[in-house]
Amino acid sequence: MQRSGGIVGNSGQPWVLRRVRLTWLSFMLFFILVFFPLIAHYYLTTIDEAGGPDKRIFGPRPGGELCEAKHVQDLCRIRESVSEELLQLEAKRQELNGEIARLNLRIEACKRSIDSAKQDLLQLKNVISQTEHSYKELMAQNQPKLSLPVRLLPEKDDPGYPPPKSAQNCRLHTCFDYARCPLTSGFPVYVYDTGSYPWGEKLDPLVKQGFASSIKSSVYVTDNPNIACLYIVLVGEIQESPSSPPTSPLDLEKQLKVLPYWRLDGHNHLLVHLSRKSLTQNFLYNVSTGRAAVAQSTFFEHQYREGFDMVVSPLVHALSEPNFLEVPPQVPVKRKYLFTFQGEKVESLRSSLLEAPPQSFEEEMEGDPPADYDDRIIGTLKAVQDSHLDQVLVEFTCKNQPKPSLPTEWALCGEREDRLEVLKVSTFALVISPGDVQLVASAGCSMRLFEALEVGAIPVVLGDHSKLPYHHLIRWSEAVIMVPKPRITELHFLLRSISDNDLLAMRRQGRFLWETYFSTSESIFSTILASVRTSIQIPAAPIREEPAQEIPHKAGKLAGTDANMADNGDLDLGPVEVEPPYASPRFLRNFTYTAADVYRTWNRAPGPFHLFPHTPLDPVLPSEAKFLGSGTGFRPIGGGSGGSGKEFQAALGGNVPREQFTVVMLTYEREEVLMNSLERLNGLPYLNKVVVVWNSPKPPSDDLLWPDIGLPIVVVRTEKNSLNNRFLPWDAVETEAVLSIDDDAHLRHDEIMFGFRVWREARDRIVGFPGRFHAWDVNHQSWLYNSNYSCELSMVLTGAAFFHKYYAYLYSYVMPQAIRDMVDEYINCEDIAMNFLVSHITRKPPIK
Repeated sequence: MQRSGGIVGNSGQPWVLRRVRLTWLSFMLFFILVFFPLIAHYYLTTIDEAGGPDKRIFGPRPGGELCEAKHVQDLCRIRESVSEELLQLEAKRQELNGEIARLNLRIEACKRSIDSAKQDLLQLKNVISQTEHSYKELMAQNQPKLSLPVRLLPEKDDPGYPPPKSAQNCRLHTCFDYARCPLTSGFPVYVYDTGSYPWGEKLDPLVKQGFASSIKSSVYVTDNPNIACLYIVLVGEIQESPSSPPTSPLDLEKQLKVLPYWRLDGHNHLLVHLSRKSLTQNFLYNVSTGRAAVAQSTFFEHQYREGFDMVVSPLVHALSEPNFLEVPPQVPVKRKYLFTFQGEKVESLRSSLLEAPPQSFEEEMEGDPPADYDDRIIGTLKAVQDSHLDQVLVEFTCKNQPKPSLPTEWALCGEREDRLEVLKVSTFALVISPGDVQLVASAGCSMRLFEALEVGAIPVVLGDHSKLPYHHLIRWSEAVIMVPKPRITELHFLLRSISDNDLLAMRRQGRFLWETYFSTSESIFSTILASVRTSIQIPAAPIREEPAQEIPHKAGKLAGTDANMADNGDLDLGPVEVEPPYASPRFLRNFTYTAADVYRTWNRAPGPFHLFPHTPLDPVLPSEAKFLGSGTGFRPIGGGSGGSGKEFQAALGGNVPREQFTVVMLTYEREEVLMNSLERLNGLPYLNKVVVVWNSPKPPSDDLLWPDIGLPIVVVRTEKNSLNNRFLPWDAVETEAVLSIDDDAHLRHDEIMFGFRVWREARDRIVGFPGRFHAWDVNHQSWLYNSNYSCELSMVLTGAAFFHKYYAYLYSYVMPQAIRDMVDEYINCEDIAMNFLVSHITRKPPIK
């Protein structure tokens, strides 16, 4: 027990000693690490302060003496660089703080300006609203509301107004019932069935069939006689037969009075007599037609009622159109014969064919004045022929039996084909009016006039008492030379003095008149209706537009604007519109219009239409009137209300101070190319909308995303794949300017704007970019067509060209169908057809 206790006691003492030693060691280490540095620092500092600043050992030294040590030079340089940068940053920080303060002041000022501008804008809106309200109130006070006029449809036997003293005194204001034809009626026309009256069975079958086909194609004919404005009765031409005796004038009057809608006196009736022969019966001679007007080719002076009856052209081509391929060209201007005449008049030949030379006018006037100048005409023309100064052809006796004619009228010689062959080589064609001055219009003279115009021989009418067809509406002086018979001795001098330019202009105008008003039964019937409609001042029916059947499509992302595409330079076409697209101004006064803001650009264009409204002395006739009533409103070319030079350039587009255009783009199954082309149009100034003519039978892909260019994109479905669809007058096109462009054409915005500017200065022409040249190769007798770049240009292709929408109507509805069929056959050449059409109408080349 003791051994173990002694061991414990001895072993506890060393453990205590070790613990005391560790504590002392820790205290010494703490003292050395803490207090010794403090004591040393205090001591060293005291030594430096006692020795002075120059004898400091550890303190900072002036002049960078510390940096004299080689191992700390790099650190010194770094310190100096950092110090310099810190100073610069501090200066910049102070400068930015000042700029921020100034910007804050400007922001506050802008906010105050915006608030003030908002208040001013609100006040302006209120003022505008109040002004518009006041304007509407003033308009309502000064312009009362008008309703459509009431159509007065009298009873069957009630004429509604007192009759004139004599039927021979009938004029429109005395014998025509305007109440049945209000301005908004649309001019409905009722045509009697030829089988409903007794003499209808005697009518010439060709005349009846041609008349019936014309009725079907007219937009004015109605089947409801109760609302009709005009009633038409076909009274001739009568086909004579030995079995049926001719109808007496008394019987004809009785048959007219029993017509269902004659209404006692026949007002608003038009009796039409279409002749196919040179000698036609004056079927209505000595027949009292009451208040019914008469339209025929033969009139006596006491029978014709000026301003009421109508002299019409003969019906030569009753059922078929003339062969335009056989019509001779209009050049050369001068032909083989200076003038020609073939005819026979038995009453005048006895004295004129004597061997003795004719007396002079002075000698003849010493005695009794001549009753008939035809003898003098024969002698003078034979003297011209015998003189051989010019090559002329005059024949006063027919080689064969002459055609039947009226008394004192010159009969036609030979067959129609033989007469046309002579006229084709004649510069002028003489038309000698009947010797009886009481015969103011005859079918024989009308036939001569028709044949001369058909082949381009300029008619020369001898006799100023003759009434030419539609003389109250057509300016015949632009296509026909009218010479009084007493001036027959001066005729040769007169014809030789006419310049080639005037000859060509008259020939073109004659071709226009013949083609538009006389050539077919449809044109004759339309001209008769247009003459009546124009006389009573009813606007024409509008020409139809092609309805655009839109293909639904969805727009994708907003199209970007290429900086190169949007560079418009310094081109300025007037105010850039910020409002949505708007349509071009239309004719708002279709019922009565004046020539105040229009003028004639061409002196009777040779094409089927006149581009501009005419003066009151030259009223509009059939087809052209339909365009004027369409609402599209072709406007005058440039210049505005006057001015030139700077004024003209400043008023681009003439009387159209603000104007837009429509892009018509033809495409066929090239979706990616189409989308790129549409996207390039984004941001294009003066663009109204884009009409995409989808020529493919397959519709666009359902997942196709169309670009959003900020303007309407109308995708139009077509009936068939045809290049003619490019020029259809789509109703979606609401502007006069049309930019026809291919889906792969690449034009910059400044190029398009420049083209638009040039078009506004030449609105009647094609203005575009790709040029072509064509000419007749005399050596090879064929056409040359050059698509290379050269300085000789004659065409501008419509793959990138501006033209007026008016030409779309002409191309689609007036130009011969054979040309459009050829375009479909070759799937090409539609641009050539449009170039030739516009140049034919305007007689001007396109502009590249």
